Amino acid sequence: MASLYMAKLAGSAQAERTGINLFLTEEHIELLKSIMTWKKVKAGVSLFMEGEAAGQLYYIHSGRVKLHKSTEDGKELLLTIQRRGDLIGEFGGLGGEEHNYTAETADTCEIGVIQGKELEGLLTRHGDMAVQFIKWFGLKQRIMESRFRDLLLYGKTGALASTLIRASNTCGIKNEDGILLNIKLNHTEIGEMIGATRESVNRMLTSLKEQGAIEMKEGKINILRMEDLRFMCGCPEEGHCPDEICRL
Repeated sequence: MASLYMAKLAGSAQAERTGINLFLTEEHIELLKSIMTWKKVKAGVSLFMEGEAAGQLYYIHSGRVKLHKSTEDGKELLLTIQRRGDLIGEFGGLGGEEHNYTAETADTCEIGVIQGKELEGLLTRHGDMAVQFIKWFGLKQRIMESRFRDLLLYGKTGALASTLIRASNTCGIKNEDGILLNIKLNHTEIGEMIGATRESVNRMLTSLKEQGAIEMKEGKINILRMEDLRFMCGCPEEGHCPDEICRL
């Protein structure tokens, strides 16, 4: 089974880089693959739960994985949806590390499982690779901080606009009318991302459609006027922050 996945990965070596692969050289990527154990996981399966002991990391080769965080009152906040090339899990703690969120597959996924101790040994032997890991962890932290900033400073409407902009940078496809989000997000999922109810999301999206800022195409959101969304979340200029940070 492992050789089959390795062959598939080798065949896609020239594919567009995403996630942590943006920071790694071809040699680094091959080193990382060498310590992975591959498995196929059905949709709706938890890779790990919030509060569980952390000892493994998970590399997403295909599919999507939702990261959830529980609030004190029992609500679920959808932190992000990770995609191909993303690496999830806790790493670099001082012992007794626990997962800070729950990871659940949204689709059937191909996952590379990495033992934390093996990764630690690999980075110890390859200092240049360790530096790139530090840069990648720093980027992930900035992405999460910027998402919470938008939610706290601009309310639910601003958080929705910010989420749509981030989705356009993550999986947007330009067309003659605007930018089509090549991902189907239902109102419940969007609500979990911004701390709003499904009904509130429905009302906000309806308002955006009436204003001509967005439209729906085959169940997907097509952004028609990006400038309207930027105004709503205090991002008036294109390129206000790098696409690497302004993403889901």
